[in-house]
Amino acid sequence: MNTTGNTIFIPGGTRGIGLALATRLQATGNTVIVGGRDTVALDAAAERGLATVRIDTTDPASIAGASAEVIERFPEVNVLVPMAGIMRAENWRSRGFLADAEDVVTTNVLGPIRLIAAFTEHLQSRPDATILTVSSGLAFTPLRVTPTYNASKAAIHMLSESIRLQFAGTSVSVTELVPPSVQTALMPGHDVDPNAMPLDEYADETLALLQSEPDAHEIQVELVKFLRYGEVRGDYDEVVEALNASEPIAAAAAS
Repeated sequence: MNTTGNTIFIPGGTRGIGLALATRLQATGNTVIVGGRDTVALDAAAERGLATVRIDTTDPASIAGASAEVIERFPEVNVLVPMAGIMRAENWRSRGFLADAEDVVTTNVLGPIRLIAAFTEHLQSRPDATILTVSSGLAFTPLRVTPTYNASKAAIHMLSESIRLQFAGTSVSVTELVPPSVQTALMPGHDVDPNAMPLDEYADETLALLQSEPDAHEIQVELVKFLRYGEVRGDYDEVVEALNASEPIAAAAAS
């Protein structure tokens, strides 16, 4: 992915990692449109000079309408970053987990699939297009308290691997962001957790990697490699144990 001269749509870009990357990509010479449900957050993004579109990524009709609006207003849009995601703690020993699990799948898996479906034909009409997916270190090492989140990010990883094969030979590249634990409001207390990577550090390192590795399939900051490569190194069981060593630490240790 080139990091300048693009028109980039980031649904879920009004806060957290999405907003941090949006402002940095704007500063490097891109037109950036962020999408979200919260009108206050959208207004704040607009004050930063970002274009905004209201979108609810859990609602197929909203995705269809907002995507059509983006393509109409910004026909040069060539980068899609399905950033919106949620994380919920679950207890699978009681059936009460089901509603949270369904919400996670709807937001984290169906949301990106529906967004890519809405943009796939348009992106193939652009000379240099990118789908920038967002998985997690937890796609590779499970956190005990967030089973469906882990599974949703594993799904995004394999989806990225698979559609990259399908887009081979077209103008569309597929790049996967693999964040570690980052200080955001993804779960209560996460934004101040000392075990998580500071948001600005994550966004700066990610942008630097995008700039230095434009053809990379995965963008991995150094901190995530402990989780990403446990199986490859042969210490997977030790990595799982370390991640889940204590409930308070483990509950905050996801992106």
